[in-house]
Amino acid sequence: MAAIESLPLDLQRIGRRTTAVLFAGQSLVSAAAIATATVMTIVGEELSGNPAWAGVPFAAVQLAAAPFALVWGVAWDRIGRRNGLTAGLLLGLVGMALGVMAIETGSMAVFLVGLIGLGGARAAIQLARFIAAEVNPPLARGRAISYVVLGGTVGAVGGPALVAPSGKWALALGLPELAGPFGISVILMGLAMALTWSGLRPEPMAVSRQVAALFPESDGATGTARSMAELGRLPGVVVAVVGMVLAQMVMVMVMGITSLHMRGHEHHLGSISLVFAAHTLGMYAFSILSGRLADQWGRGPVILAGAGMMLASVALAPLSAAVIPLAVALFLLGWGWNLCFVGGSALLADHLTPPERSRAQGLNDLLIGLVSAAGSLSSGVVYASMGFVTVNVVGGAFVLVVLTLTGWWFMKRSVGGSRRITEPLAGQQ
Repeated sequence: MAAIESLPLDLQRIGRRTTAVLFAGQSLVSAAAIATATVMTIVGEELSGNPAWAGVPFAAVQLAAAPFALVWGVAWDRIGRRNGLTAGLLLGLVGMALGVMAIETGSMAVFLVGLIGLGGARAAIQLARFIAAEVNPPLARGRAISYVVLGGTVGAVGGPALVAPSGKWALALGLPELAGPFGISVILMGLAMALTWSGLRPEPMAVSRQVAALFPESDGATGTARSMAELGRLPGVVVAVVGMVLAQMVMVMVMGITSLHMRGHEHHLGSISLVFAAHTLGMYAFSILSGRLADQWGRGPVILAGAGMMLASVALAPLSAAVIPLAVALFLLGWGWNLCFVGGSALLADHLTPPERSRAQGLNDLLIGLVSAAGSLSSGVVYASMGFVTVNVVGGAFVLVVLTLTGWWFMKRSVGGSRRITEPLAGQQ
């Protein structure tokens, strides 16, 4: 397989620039999403007048993001990546503006409509990791995806830091304090949209076809688009999707309920924040390392390593309610998720031809969005009825599915003598 240096210099520059633009866009949107998420439950309670509605706004974002992932996946093949991602960010900008209006007027209905826009923008920017993958050669896809995912680190740090200042700005403008994070998010979405529109040139979809033509043994550039049923019968595709989907479900289940578990053991907010800082560090800080490992070790070993970390996490978390053990457990949970997410994304991209990518990747992210909502809702039910230990046991069972399936697939390829990171698209078993 040709190395990245075999790409023409102009394609190398385009690939690097495209990846950098997507990293910046991910950073801006992530900061907006996390800034608004910090106050979202408070806004939900205040606008509804009912504490039971506090979790509804977050669920609305997740449930909106899931179908939008499929919508963008289909639409981007028709209107292009640049136009499609810009449209998704415009939807987020409008949604955040509606959020400001809803808080000003006290309308829960308008607020929920605005959150649909945020869900659409989050679905679009999450799919952007695949744009980075398709404009880079197979041996560099893991790193390209990891750079885009790394943008979440900027959002994780910058988003919460914007909450207090933006609240003061809102008050200075005569708006409610809680409108501040949504107002600053309008600006962040606008910057991301302008950057995408101006920076994604030439059109990434056209670039991906040129890259695919240089690596026909991996990208099947001359192949016809296969149906979703045909793709679903490819073991590598199944491993990639199952690895990402179940890793996401387990992370959401355990992460979401840990704060309630700690509150039950009378931890103060400072301790809870420390544990979640460790989790966020694991999710994003080592993303570039995850990408390099996916390119050097191969996709299967990285997914196996991620599942192993997650299994260690769910085994450690119930052993002690002290801050340090929980911080270590949540760190492992975050990094394990990152390894599965980066490795799975690269593996899925490896198995798709250019005409198949948007549609299949959109369906994959639809499933991720659905399991995020399901994991969040089910963890509360399991925790209330059977406790924190059972939540982790259930999570461990899902992780074992990833370990078993990936291990079987990897061993089967090893026995078959395959030493390559990616497999030929034609005639796979």
